[in-house]
Amino acid sequence: MAEQIPLSPEASAISEALDDYRDDLTHEIAPGLAYRRLALVNVAFVGEPGGGDRGWVLVDAGIPGSKGFIRRAAEARFGEGARPSAIVMTHGHFDHVGVLLDLAEEWDVPVYAHALEAPYLNGTAAYPPGEPSVGGGLMALMAPLYPRSPIDLGARLRLLPEDGGIPGMPGWRWIHTPGHSVGHVSFWRDADRSLIAGDAFVTTGQESAYAVAVQRAEMHGPPAYFTVDWAAARASVQALAALEPEVVVSGHGEAMRGAEMRQALHRLAEEFDRVAVPEKSRYLDHPARAGDRSAYPSP
Repeated sequence: MAEQIPLSPEASAISEALDDYRDDLTHEIAPGLAYRRLALVNVAFVGEPGGGDRGWVLVDAGIPGSKGFIRRAAEARFGEGARPSAIVMTHGHFDHVGVLLDLAEEWDVPVYAHALEAPYLNGTAAYPPGEPSVGGGLMALMAPLYPRSPIDLGARLRLLPEDGGIPGMPGWRWIHTPGHSVGHVSFWRDADRSLIAGDAFVTTGQESAYAVAVQRAEMHGPPAYFTVDWAAARASVQALAALEPEVVVSGHGEAMRGAEMRQALHRLAEEFDRVAVPEKSRYLDHPARAGDRSAYPSP
């Protein structure tokens, strides 16, 4: 079973301090950066409060049924009727695209993703099968039941610029962090070392329903039941740790900041094979890669 890296009580207190609710039910973790916890997953809001219509960006789009929560948080934070200038995706797994089609249509906005993730967002490829044997928890055991079929954004889908910029997010750049999926990306702001990690690593034991419920702060590898290339996942965590982030929000779990967080992230990077890689997975010996099309089975 993969091992979690728990944080000290001091680090947990830091994490809890980030969890102070604003009136809009988001958690402000850095200037112009907030996130909203939606049971299983997080979405992030990039833009200053009161930014108004087209003055902000949504990162990822939650689980099915979360549209009202996201929309109400957005309007409370940015203003009544305020629409984003774009939605940007870390990746397209079902728990990150739950209301993407509805929101993109309602807000009439483009959706940006990495080119290697595009087949999952333009209707041409299903995700590889989930792996129920990893992690030893209920969330992993249910992996065969999770939706894998692509969604089709049609003309709304755009590719992230090759220069690393992110439309609507000045000062931020995207970093290709594959492993959990072939086109997974994370978002980085140099000015204050803020990181939106997606599922490159997470801060809760996502394989366990209990861990998901209690959300104890811990540093953890990517959710193992959908990770398709463990060598790439290791390299991605190592690359993100080398950035020395000051504040991190991942796709699952609480946001974290400071030296304790960085120490835990470095330990995850250094001991990745021991603490993150499962003992058994179909993807250990046969990773799913874009190059040989194994990452893109037919829908």
